[in-house]
Amino acid sequence: MADTSNLAAKMDVDEAAIDEGLYSRQLYVLGHEAMKKMAASNVLIAGLQGLGAEIAKNVCLAGVKSVTLYDPEPVTVQDLSSQYFLREEDIGEPRAAATLPRLAELNAYVPVRDLGGHAGQEISIDLIRPFQAVVLCGASYEKQLEINDWTHQNGVHFISAETRGLFGSIFNDFGPKFTCVDPTGEQALTGMIVSVDKSDEGLVTCLDESRHGLEDGDFVTFTEVQGMTELNNCNPRKVTVKGPYTFTIGNTSDLGQYIRGGIFTQVKMPKILEFKSLRESLAAPEFFVTDFAKFDRPSTLHAGFQALSQFKSQQQRLPRPRNVEDAASLIALAKKIDADADEKITTELAYQAAGDLPPVSAVIGGFVAQEVLKACSAKFHPMLQHLYFDSLESLPSSLPSEQDCQPLGSRYDGQIAVFGKSFQDKIANHRQFLVGAGAIGCEMLKNWSMMGLATGPDARIHVTDLDTIEKSNLNRQFLFRAKDLGKFKSEVAGAAVAEMNPALKGHILCRQDPVGQATENVFDDDFFAAVDGVTNALDNVVARVYMDQRCILYEKPLLESGTMGTKGNTQVVIPHLTESYSSSQDPPEKQTLSCTVKNFPNAITHTIEWARQEFDAMFVKPVESVNQYLSEPNYLENSLKYSGQSHDHISQIVSYLVTNKPLTFEECIVWARLQFEEKYNNSIRQLLHSLPKDHVTSTGQPFWSGPKRAPDPLVFDSSDPTHLSFIIAAANLHAYNYGLRGETDPAVFKKVADSVIVPEFSPRSGVKIQISETDPVNQSSSDHDDVSDLVKKLPPPSSLAGYRLTPVEFEKDDDTNHHIDFITAASNLRAMNYTITVADRHSTKQIAGKIIPAIATTTALVVGLVIDGKNKLDDYKNGFVNLALPFFGFSEPIAVKKNKFNDTEWTLWDRLEFKNDPTLKEFISWFKTHHNLDVSMVSQGVSMLWSSFTDKKKSAERLPMKFSKLVEHVSKKPILPHTKQLLVEVMLMDEEMEDVEVPFILIKI
Repeated sequence: MADTSNLAAKMDVDEAAIDEGLYSRQLYVLGHEAMKKMAASNVLIAGLQGLGAEIAKNVCLAGVKSVTLYDPEPVTVQDLSSQYFLREEDIGEPRAAATLPRLAELNAYVPVRDLGGHAGQEISIDLIRPFQAVVLCGASYEKQLEINDWTHQNGVHFISAETRGLFGSIFNDFGPKFTCVDPTGEQALTGMIVSVDKSDEGLVTCLDESRHGLEDGDFVTFTEVQGMTELNNCNPRKVTVKGPYTFTIGNTSDLGQYIRGGIFTQVKMPKILEFKSLRESLAAPEFFVTDFAKFDRPSTLHAGFQALSQFKSQQQRLPRPRNVEDAASLIALAKKIDADADEKITTELAYQAAGDLPPVSAVIGGFVAQEVLKACSAKFHPMLQHLYFDSLESLPSSLPSEQDCQPLGSRYDGQIAVFGKSFQDKIANHRQFLVGAGAIGCEMLKNWSMMGLATGPDARIHVTDLDTIEKSNLNRQFLFRAKDLGKFKSEVAGAAVAEMNPALKGHILCRQDPVGQATENVFDDDFFAAVDGVTNALDNVVARVYMDQRCILYEKPLLESGTMGTKGNTQVVIPHLTESYSSSQDPPEKQTLSCTVKNFPNAITHTIEWARQEFDAMFVKPVESVNQYLSEPNYLENSLKYSGQSHDHISQIVSYLVTNKPLTFEECIVWARLQFEEKYNNSIRQLLHSLPKDHVTSTGQPFWSGPKRAPDPLVFDSSDPTHLSFIIAAANLHAYNYGLRGETDPAVFKKVADSVIVPEFSPRSGVKIQISETDPVNQSSSDHDDVSDLVKKLPPPSSLAGYRLTPVEFEKDDDTNHHIDFITAASNLRAMNYTITVADRHSTKQIAGKIIPAIATTTALVVGLVIDGKNKLDDYKNGFVNLALPFFGFSEPIAVKKNKFNDTEWTLWDRLEFKNDPTLKEFISWFKTHHNLDVSMVSQGVSMLWSSFTDKKKSAERLPMKFSKLVEHVSKKPILPHTKQLLVEVMLMDEEMEDVEVPFILIKI
């Protein structure tokens, strides 16, 4: 056996600096401190079947100091049912050694080692000494107790887990005193205050724009309080909530008198958790409930899993699939441990004990990996202490026989043991359309390849994704490697899973087409007729809603899922059974008022939003205007005619094309220096001229108070790094617009910027400042002569034939393109104007790029909750998890809403179909004869085809036309060749002249 002390010494490779490009999305969730702690943790994972591999994959992607594997048992064909790092040629090799090379290439920063050992040798205390966290997968209870007794005494974090068919179990023990630094992982709350009473209880009142969101027992500290200055950066004070805008902070009577201002910030207080050892917990368990509809299951499974371990050590095997005799012996063992154990559940556990299902490994593996990270980083609340999971609703409605579940010596035996051979054949012939091959898409494909989905002769998986692979994808989209950067996601993902299960070769069709109206000739009627279901793995609501509408139109089941940081959810949409994705929508994001961003920022998010707008106003919009002027005839006339701001608009074109057009990079630096002056000095002086610091409102209150912070102009100083980084980024982006070569040497910028002669600025009087949202935006007052003088300065487009500028396309993940550098510098300079605390590049990037935080663990888990179809609503579950808290919630999907017209009941899944391209007249009379309804309007897409007030001549012309001709006639466009049906909207009235709603209408042409 390997010398463990030597191994511990080898582990001292210290990777202190964290690679932000690779870990960016995860840093947003965990934060730098927790990431550094994780980077000092060595983790041991023992037992490398499907579950161990899933945990190892997630932990490697997350970036701990090292991962060590232990499993000397030989690989069997059955292991291939869920262990996706193994291939057929590995059969007979030791599991850990065979897994290591493919696991090690996931993350260059995490060394992966194999502890060695020989077949039949179990893990022992000597082997686990050098590790900070130990995970045992599928170990017997004797072994778990032996190891845990030692880890509990010696401060090593211990987790054991196993999956048996549709069942899973996890046990955590992080020692007698474990400090959890940040239990929820939510952002610390912060807000503005308007008063603090000088009293025994110290009542704090917040600005009435927003609720404080605090809870009793939270702690806060303060900054920027005037008068009662002792509160600034005080030790955390405990909060008692009095109302949505008020809370108390304890005695303030010996402090100064409050004058104005102040910001409270919540302080995250550490929480000490006491874990019991496994020996204590077996007798007095603390259960973590995953599904409140199954409240009584944990205690039965607590006995059942122990009984299973005894059965295995007595018989040297697991219970046989659906074998009545073995189930009876398991029940007898379980009843000895807990006389109340539920026989039905225990029987299922015995029936499925030999099962090994990839989605269950994904759920349990995703959860355990997050628990390992909690143990290492002390961030987020660990699970206390036993979790038992089952997904029995996934069993088919007609259960398989014992005969149907016998092992066949195939890679799918683990699945056949639970669902039977006939179900396996059904999966093999299933055809799926996966929209998106990002994080969720990768996990979906991996699970499908393990399950053998679409491996049948005529089955296919269609994958479409127009994205290419970027560096920040690598830490959670585990099918991609560094060598794949720049390639198409769908191609790489498809090839990777076909290698995991060679039966899929040739069955995955990859595309790079976005879904939307533009590609309805690709994803047409024939395409949807040839798929059995759709899975969304998208990152935006627009595409989700579009796919949802297509699934309603073609009556296809849809699986919708999404993740954000440690949260994840899944929704199943089943034709004629559940509501659709679009039936319920999230509230829109809270928008910041434009006057706040423009003149009165009070938080870093406001200055970042301002910088993001400036980015467009400096490097995108004017450049596009110049290009339109050069390429579109009559651009100016149209612009003058329709734009209220034509003067500004044209002077911008003049500036970018004539007066300020740079010929050298040096001129770009001069331009950037003048932009600095304009934005951070002149415009602030103008604002303070119009609204001086001692300005009072009509009611006599000081104007600059509460959320309105009085700014100060900045004086340019080339030795200030923020000032200089603004000049560097702005000059380089300006040069990019004109195709000039950039420069990054700070000395060059310093020299030029310091030699610029800045024109004297004197504030103008009578300038209107937009103070509230209802005020008019300041329109430039310009007479027509002024505009025509400007137009005279423009060269005719013909004199610049073929000349174009290059607008900048905002791209947040390329660190060399100056985009995030510009936004960080621009935002922080504005924050300095308004004395707002500046933000580092990393936080700026998250807000500016609206980056959705993501962690691999959540993604794998969401995918694990995907279920095969049935026809009763309560057979389905929608899942919601938050791994930080941790919280699991399952609910039945919402049933589809039923509507009625006359005596006909209908839902959003129903439609009225007209075959053989009827005429408009036939169409109108059908509603009258069959339902006694009058048609008052007919439209298709954006064309109004007919209405009751259409004039007689047009009506006479249109009524006899067939629908396809009518649509072409009105829209003046031919119907595209792939179109086989038209979606038509109508307005109908009954005899009482009331509007009547009917299902959507399809006309087959």
